[in-house]
Amino acid sequence: MSIYVGTSGWTYPQGVGKWDGLFYPSDLADRDKLAYYAERLGAVEVNSSFYRPLNPHVARSWVSKTPPEFRFCIKLFQKFTHPKMYAEAGGEAEGLSEADFETVRQGLDPLAESGKLGALLAQFPPSFKADDASLTQLEDLVSQLRDYALAIELRHRSWNENHQVRRLFEEHGVAWVMIDEPKFRTSIRDVPLTSRLGYFRFHGRNYDQWWKGDRETRYNYLYSPAEQAELGSEVKEVAEQTADTYAFYNNYYKA
Repeated sequence: MSIYVGTSGWTYPQGVGKWDGLFYPSDLADRDKLAYYAERLGAVEVNSSFYRPLNPHVARSWVSKTPPEFRFCIKLFQKFTHPKMYAEAGGEAEGLSEADFETVRQGLDPLAESGKLGALLAQFPPSFKADDASLTQLEDLVSQLRDYALAIELRHRSWNENHQVRRLFEEHGVAWVMIDEPKFRTSIRDVPLTSRLGYFRFHGRNYDQWWKGDRETRYNYLYSPAEQAELGSEVKEVAEQTADTYAFYNNYYKA
């Protein structure tokens, strides 16, 4: 049983919620931040790979800056999970190709070869609802990425009532991501443990700013000691049933 705790990203140098001068010394160069982070936390969830596929040269540099036991969990490129967002950002509207999957694999290879690849995270938007087309999309994704420890975050409540997705995840050892975030009418509720991989994402509980806030203020939330104890209990319960468990804090405002 191994538990890895970290944050969703390690460098937030700008904006009112920046980490410099709080988590990082003010005079620490950007190139040294990963090594500094890895001395204090055991894993990190990489968010930049959502906006562009991970470059293998960059991945190799990360390997060289971190200790052997450190783990990277990589968020899947938005073309796979947010095709509309990808198109609006200037990408082609066509569907996924084998070349897209190969690009992802090439970026992951240096981490996998070093033993530092924790999991590949596919985060779907709240608008991704349970229906036949969505289930087929998940089946293809799971099949194409079967060589990796895969964690999938589903956020719409309709998935709670879909027994097929649970069978799919259990059959292929996919972790159904357990999330803590503000709960609305359409929000997913408790999800089952479907794998020997445990994966938690703590987004904070900032109800007021969740839909109207920006990329910083939405995550401006500090868990209280009582809430931390609650989350810790949930992580421990899952970790007792898994080989590896990851817990990432995405409430990164001001570190």
